[in-house]
Amino acid sequence: MAATPQDVKAKHANGNPFNDFISQPVVAAFCAGGVAGAVSRTVVSPLERLKILFQVQSAGHTEYKLSIGRALGKMWKEEGWRGFMAGNGTNCIRIVPYSAVQFGSYNLYKRHFFEKYPNAPLSPLERLVCGGIAGITSVVFTYPLDIVRTRLSIQSASFAALGKQTRDKLPGMWTTLAVMYKEEGGLPALYRGIIPTVAGVAPYVGLNFMTYEFVRKVLTPEGDQNPSAARKLLAGAVSGAVAQTCTYPFDVLRRRFQINTMSGMGYKYKSIGDAVKVILSQEGPRGLYKGLIPNLLKVAPSMAANWLSFEVTRDFLVGLKPEPITL
Repeated sequence: MAATPQDVKAKHANGNPFNDFISQPVVAAFCAGGVAGAVSRTVVSPLERLKILFQVQSAGHTEYKLSIGRALGKMWKEEGWRGFMAGNGTNCIRIVPYSAVQFGSYNLYKRHFFEKYPNAPLSPLERLVCGGIAGITSVVFTYPLDIVRTRLSIQSASFAALGKQTRDKLPGMWTTLAVMYKEEGGLPALYRGIIPTVAGVAPYVGLNFMTYEFVRKVLTPEGDQNPSAARKLLAGAVSGAVAQTCTYPFDVLRRRFQINTMSGMGYKYKSIGDAVKVILSQEGPRGLYKGLIPNLLKVAPSMAANWLSFEVTRDFLVGLKPEPITL
């Protein structure tokens, strides 16, 4: 017996609850943000770890005072593939909720607080503020995992101050988290360095969203609602490079404070002002930009992969929403 128009409408009305849920714009952006974060960080993990090692190497430490090529060779020779991926597992665990909260909250804030009407265009200032608030939200939710990730990236490096350690017995993510909580001051220890982090993340995320949407608009031909993948890649690379270069000193301060009490590597900075003063006096202005070159080398592929995978995943999930049937 053929289905009647009423049967078709009823079937469409019931639909697939999961598809209906996952295809909602905010939910799709949340999920796509998590996928984008994990993909982008894994692609550039060796450069990301090298950047951290450069950042935390203060005056008197010369183990990684090398060119990028030689430093990567040293890392490979001493630690192999595991050295390239050190801390990446924790970073992916962290970056999935971080990126998901960042993209999801950006779309949530944009829709409910900044858009004057549905899909209304935002001014550059509105995108900056909205992106900044979204960045702060994601940092607060995931910061303990970020500080643990930094510790894991450093602990197996051949810094003389750390002494000789048996790599097979190095603590993992949960052990490091527990030890920091018990021995370094409880919950505040897991949020050490969050002030320079928030101070840097807000303008970074804001500049990133603002630059990306501006570049994407410039690269999109008039009348075309969806730019090509190549244009999305270029827009992501440009936005990432601009945002990270402008806010890089905050990232150096974040890493230094995250290991401020770490045995052998601690700097014992008393405040942000004290940290800046000590770095400038001992290392000069270049001290605030240590690791910038590997950072810039990773920004283009990282941000390009981040935005591309985000938009592809989001478009796929939004596309799961069934279209209305007209009979």
